[in-house]
Amino acid sequence: MSNITISVPITKEQERFIKERVRSGVSANKAHAIRQALDKLSEEEAIKAVLEAADEPTVRGDLRDLLKKY
Repeated sequence: MSNITISVPITKEQERFIKERVRSGVSANKAHAIRQALDKLSEEEAIKAVLEAADEPTVRGDLRDLLKKY
């Protein structure tokens, strides 16, 4: 797997948050902190998609009968 480098402007508050994660040992370095954040966001969006799909109504029955209702 090859890595791609991107440059993204961040706020001072975001920079402080990243530096604190590195200082406390939660993240190995700044890049690791960003990758952790992206992984977490990806996981949260996947969970949200599953939960939203679970709320979708299900349709059961004969397709011809169902089409007549619509």
